[in-house]
Amino acid sequence: MNRADLLRAIDLAIADRWDEAHEVVQQDESDPHAAFIHGLLHAIEGDRANAGYWYRRAGRSPAGDDPRAELEQLRESFAG
Repeated sequence: MNRADLLRAIDLAIADRWDEAHEVVQQDESDPHAAFIHGLLHAIEGDRANAGYWYRRAGRSPAGDDPRAELEQLRESFAG
C-alpha cells in the first residue's frame, strides 16, 4: 500500500470516518502498515481482541494505551 493511501486512511480515522478508513486499509491486508492502522481502528472502536489480531498481522504492538495519539504520531511519521 502506498504512503498516500496510508495517510488517507489515517486522516479519515482522525476525522471519525471509520467506515471509509476501514475500506482503505482493507485494500491491502498483507501490508504491515495497513494492518497496524487497521488494529488502531479496532482499538479506538473498543474491539481490543480484533485490534490484537491486526497488531499481530502487522508484527508490532501499539506504543501506548491511546490509539488516537498513536494515529497522530503515525501520521506525522508518514507525512514527514
